[in-house]
Amino acid sequence: MSEIIDVKAREILDSRGQPTVEVEIRTTSGVIARAAVPSGASTGAHEACELRDGDSKRFLGKGVLKAVQNVQDVIAPELMGLPCTDQVFIDKLLRDLDGTENKTKLGANAILGVSLAIAKAGAATTRQPLYRYVGGSQACKLPVALMNVLNGGAHANNGLDVQEFMIVPTVQNSFRESLRAGSEIFHTLKKILAKKGLSTAVGDEGGFAPKLSGNQEAMDLLMEAIQQAGYEPGQNVFLALDVAATELFKNGTYQWDGKQLRPEQLLEVYESWGEKYPLVSIEDGFAEDDWDSWIKMTSSLGTELQLVGDDLFVTNPKRLKIGIEKKAANALLVKVNQIGTLSETFDAVNMAQRAGFNTVMSHRSGETEDTTIADLAVALGCQQIKTGSLCRTDRTAKYNQLLRIEEDLGGLAQYWDKGAF
Repeated sequence: MSEIIDVKAREILDSRGQPTVEVEIRTTSGVIARAAVPSGASTGAHEACELRDGDSKRFLGKGVLKAVQNVQDVIAPELMGLPCTDQVFIDKLLRDLDGTENKTKLGANAILGVSLAIAKAGAATTRQPLYRYVGGSQACKLPVALMNVLNGGAHANNGLDVQEFMIVPTVQNSFRESLRAGSEIFHTLKKILAKKGLSTAVGDEGGFAPKLSGNQEAMDLLMEAIQQAGYEPGQNVFLALDVAATELFKNGTYQWDGKQLRPEQLLEVYESWGEKYPLVSIEDGFAEDDWDSWIKMTSSLGTELQLVGDDLFVTNPKRLKIGIEKKAANALLVKVNQIGTLSETFDAVNMAQRAGFNTVMSHRSGETEDTTIADLAVALGCQQIKTGSLCRTDRTAKYNQLLRIEEDLGGLAQYWDKGAF
């Protein structure tokens, strides 16, 4: 048994240059485990609380020293001497120490850093890779990547309403080959944009952020890039969207290409795009509390498309239960920092999978070099993973970890491929 002898936290920088929390665990067996917490730009109102200092003299008020102090002064003393392999017990202890619904006392960023570092310490103690320690012997299936190659919404300032335009390669029943295809399409898209005199600067998640005439031009550019790269739209490469519609919703209507659309009009756009493009997934097609529109969209498109709830569910079993009962959406986006502990993430994923929902492991726009979500995607049997574009180390680190996992599994490795949808 390896017991916890030290817990430290520190303020580090995420991929946007903003502060975030990193936690380090030390055990009696000599294990040192470290986890860094991601942070979102487009955040749902129902997410667990990300504790910030609010001190305008430090990091423009975005410092996380309060969360760091909560780890070291409140949480650390309670963990001394506990076995690092007792994940469920420790996660419950963390929730009890906070005692609030949304982790507003200690901060979800403080709690999650500890929870993930505990999992890594347990994996190291038992001399297992993290995906195997968390997921057991059945953890052998690689997720399909939803690759965000064109940015809009809160991730860019280019006037596009849709937050993420994604390509979805499923090539040769292999994660490695699908990743290669994604990279080739990404660089082909860069050449197309440059040739058209459009910007090839990238947004928060590594996707290009050119100023375009509207959302449909972005879709057409993706189709052009796929074909020029030598792939077949609808055969081995598909399209996916993260609309982040909560950001577009005001007074009962949705902003779309300079107009205000009623919910039924926006649904008509999705229906027409589903017919015109090889679209397989729409995330947050309607706002986080517009349940009626979600229900109508699921009734209309749920047998044809994956409809993913992010702001709608915020990885929260209570919100997810409502969605399952109402038949709103058919897939869950999984963000560990929306709920705050690994155990609660497990609960949400298990509930979704029992209900026949797909699950999509996801990064945040403010990421770090931490690759935990790659392991969790395999461990939890998620059909897909979102971790951004095909550049920036904070994004590619997760893809590279999945390559290592695929190699580690060897002949046992499986790939979700088109079965992911």
